[in-house]
Amino acid sequence: MRITRQSMISGETNTLDLPVTCEQLAAWMGGEPIQRVFRHLPPWDREFIKTGITRAEWDATFPPESEAPIESRPPP
Repeated sequence: MRITRQSMISGETNTLDLPVTCEQLAAWMGGEPIQRVFRHLPPWDREFIKTGITRAEWDATFPPESEAPIESRPPP
């Protein structure tokens, strides 16, 4: 199913084709925990459903600590 969401970070509208059903979306929108309803999806696809943030956008915004610029790393 094609899911279209607006990113909470950039405001861009993105669409992903994900293996989900209308029934699953209804269950999540009805209050079921996203991890339970979409347990077959990786975390980045669940994040997209929830916030519209794509994996690439997440990685660019929140790089792993080892890739973060030195000035933004916490002190040892």
